[in-house]
Amino acid sequence: MKHMKLHHVGIVMNSMERAERFMEKFGLETDYIEYVEAYKADCLFTRHEKEESPVELVVPKEGVLTMYNNGKGGIHHIAFEVEDVEKCRADYEAKGLQMLEEKGVMGAGGILVNFLRPRFGEGILVEFVQKVSE
Repeated sequence: MKHMKLHHVGIVMNSMERAERFMEKFGLETDYIEYVEAYKADCLFTRHEKEESPVELVVPKEGVLTMYNNGKGGIHHIAFEVEDVEKCRADYEAKGLQMLEEKGVMGAGGILVNFLRPRFGEGILVEFVQKVSE
């Protein structure tokens, strides 16, 4: 498998106020916020330069993400950029490794995503991201 570029790091926050405090403490600015229906969450991506990777602050409104880390939130996943999420899924599943979704899900900011289940990522939830629009 070829080298994958880090796309972002995802952090679950239990409120938008907490996300805003985090951003203020570390001098981060909002690039965009988009609601992702599949995960029932507002996804805030930070502004970044071309050679940098953004931070994604995930603020769940309902569902399983509201209970992440006993409701406190925290670092949730790392995301790698791939050319084709479906090919990536097929490649990992051919090795007996399971993805979270049966097929890619539209994420915030014009990306298609899928996740490798943590038990197959050495305990880490790994997201694969395919850019479908700029």
